[in-house]
Amino acid sequence: MALDPKIAERLKRTPDGLVPAIVQQHDTGEVLMLAWMDDEALHRTLTTGRATYWSRSRGEYWVKGDTSGHVQWVRHVALDCDGDTILLKVDQVGAACHTGDRTCFDADVLKSTMPAVNAPGPDPST
Repeated sequence: MALDPKIAERLKRTPDGLVPAIVQQHDTGEVLMLAWMDDEALHRTLTTGRATYWSRSRGEYWVKGDTSGHVQWVRHVALDCDGDTILLKVDQVGAACHTGDRTCFDADVLKSTMPAVNAPGPDPST
């Protein structure tokens, strides 16, 4: 079987047939990673409930967690208003990043005006 034609016709793909997929933790909204999907990867994701992507570097499909055990159980899939980005809300088991970090956005913060997670906040008594 193939991707539902009604979904396929809405997708705006890159010249190599891919659509970016933003992946969030379903219950916290935490952004975990960005990956790439083609029609087949999206079809597999929708039908199996496991996040499946196209690896641009390896030139093959990969199901998140098959080798690492860090599975993404898909809870929600949506297209943005332009049809050029997919949003997956998942239940992430273990690390989402191939480096072992919880998210792919932990290690290289370019700018933040937010306090560090474990930093003390302002003293409310002053």
